[in-house]
Amino acid sequence: MSTELHVVLGTGPAGTTLAEHLIDIGHRVRTVSRTGEPVVPGATAVAADLTDPAQATAAVAGACVVYHCANVAYAQQVEVMPRIQTAVLAGAAAAGARLVVLDTLYPYGPTGGAVMTEQTPWRAVSRKGRMRADLDAAYLAAHRDWLLPVVMGRSADFFGPRVFNSSLGGAVFPAALAGGTVLALGDIDLPHSYSYLPDVAAGLARLGADPAADGRVWHLPTAPARSTREVHRLIAQEVGHPLTVEVLDAPRPWGPFDESFMREYAELFYQYEEAQVMDSSAYEAHFGVRPTPLPEAVAATVDWFRAALATRP
Repeated sequence: MSTELHVVLGTGPAGTTLAEHLIDIGHRVRTVSRTGEPVVPGATAVAADLTDPAQATAAVAGACVVYHCANVAYAQQVEVMPRIQTAVLAGAAAAGARLVVLDTLYPYGPTGGAVMTEQTPWRAVSRKGRMRADLDAAYLAAHRDWLLPVVMGRSADFFGPRVFNSSLGGAVFPAALAGGTVLALGDIDLPHSYSYLPDVAAGLARLGADPAADGRVWHLPTAPARSTREVHRLIAQEVGHPLTVEVLDAPRPWGPFDESFMREYAELFYQYEEAQVMDSSAYEAHFGVRPTPLPEAVAATVDWFRAALATRP
């Protein structure tokens, strides 16, 4: 095992999957969450309020690489995420660490269906998108101003093991397996990029290992976009029966997504009303990797949900 310490902030699906991957490739890993609950065998777990600079600094002390995968509920993001950024930048700089940030496509805003590359202009129109764009500009400025080395990895919508709170997560796979009604958003015949979480985690780990990648945004490996309807067909093949799908053509409460959630999500609904295509070819060429083919990723996700549901009371 490497003696270098890698610290993962956040123990949601992304942080947990990344921490597992880092352990698997031989790193010493510390996970940081508000509760400090151990979630990854082999990793040390600590508790910290990442809006508090002193706690964030203590949590990442000794790190060579810090991975920022922490997130908060939609209703809190505009207020809380900038505070987390301030604390994490200060803590990682004090540790002398490199900072790897998991990012979203929100800063681009509506593109009219144009393919998104790392050169796509940031034209966010939503509050959350503008907030993310401001954060990203600050991360790049911190790198440019020699505060600390920073690199960002952007992902499209997650799916995969552990992913419940996603448009292709808990409202899709469990219902597909049980023969219930599957949720879909917007125009399901438009191409839409979905990032497979194990590819996202491995992608962030590679960024953490390559200082030559610093100082910029990368699109993490993501399979070529297909329509959501095509993704549903792949799921149907794996579960062995056609899916019953309810399409929301506008943001409104549905199942676990209550009125308050949908009210916060409404400003991002444009992502399902136009083609949402992310190009990760720059990352793939630089690192010599390919994303997991979508049929293989869907099959593995169905298997995970099937096993997870079988263990529930």
